[in-house]
Formats: sequence, C-alpha cells, structure tokens
Amino acid sequence: MALTVENLTEWINSFAAKIAEQKDYLSELDTPIGDGDHGNNMARGVKAVQESLTSKKPAELTDAFKQIAMALISKVGGASGPLYGTAFLEMAKKSKDTSDLTELFAAAAAGIKKRGGAQVGDKTMVDVWDPLAEKIKAGNLAQADVDAAVNATKDLVAKKGRASYLGERSVGHLDPGAVSSGYLFAALIETEGIL
Repeated sequence: MALTVENLTEWINSFAAKIAEQKDYLSELDTPIGDGDHGNNMARGVKAVQESLTSKKPAELTDAFKQIAMALISKVGGASGPLYGTAFLEMAKKSKDTSDLTELFAAAAAGIKKRGGAQVGDKTMVDVWDPLAEKIKAGNLAQADVDAAVNATKDLVAKKGRASYLGERSVGHLDPGAVSSGYLFAALIETEGIL
C-alpha cells in the first residue's frame, strides 16, 4: 500500500472525473444547507489540480501533494478548499518520511479535524475521512464502507459550517463535503495497485 507519483496522479484524475460528472448533484446537495456552489467549486479545484500536475510534472510524491494542495486552496471556495488543501498538505509533510497509505491518510484525517475543529458526528467531511482512514489502516477499505460513511451524514445534525445554522433542519440532507470526499475514496479504491 504505497503511493507513487504515477498512481497518485491516476487516482486524482479519477477523482476529478467523478467530480466533473457529479458537479450539479454536489451543488444540489449544497443548496438546502449551504451556498449551493460545492459542485462548481470542487470542479474548478480539480481542474486546476490536473493542470498543475500536467504542466509541472512533479518528480517526487511530496511535490505532487503540495501542488494538489495549493491548487485546491487557491481555486476551491468556501471551507472545502482549505480543508481539502490541509489534507493534501499533511500528506505532503508525511510523505517526506513514508509513502505508506495508512500513515498518509491518518495524517490527512488528523489535519482536517484540527483545521476545521470538527469531530466525527458533526456532519462534515470528517465523518468520511476519519472512519475510512481507519479502514485503510485495517487493510479492508471497500466501496460499501465509503457509501456507509457518506450516507451516515444524512441523519446527523450539522454542528460545523454553514449547515450548522440550520440546526435540526440540517437532518435529512447528505453533507456535500462528505459526498465529494466519498468520491475521493471511491477513486482510490478503483486505482490499480494502490490499496
């Protein structure tokens, strides 16, 4: 379970394709509990990531993670840009010591929690990153786990972000950041030879 620049790029391209395909759906999810722009923001971000990886062709894993992080931070609006950016920056830092997926995802999940101040159960992307990082550690991440983590956000009361202003009215809606994070993990599962 080691990452290389090649399979990282393949994974991110697969993630970008999923975001492009689901852009409208992500914005629909964001409309009742957020600004309604999560899909467009993420699509702009992943396009910038792909352009960066194509034009600057990183030789090292750490550089690749940094490029991904910077593109996301600069192009994705709202809270998602800094949170996704933090995840990849933490992976960049960790990748100086290891290319092991377990350690990289543990660092990313911890970074997101620290940056956003969210915990599991707050109806955020942490509800996907935290349990799925554990599944990677256990060596048994499957699509059913991704679906379960994403779907679990539907019945939660949002305690962080714009959705938290709605209180109980946020129940019954999937968290858009959790859904887009789900695509990231689904792309990871589909990328040959990573897991």
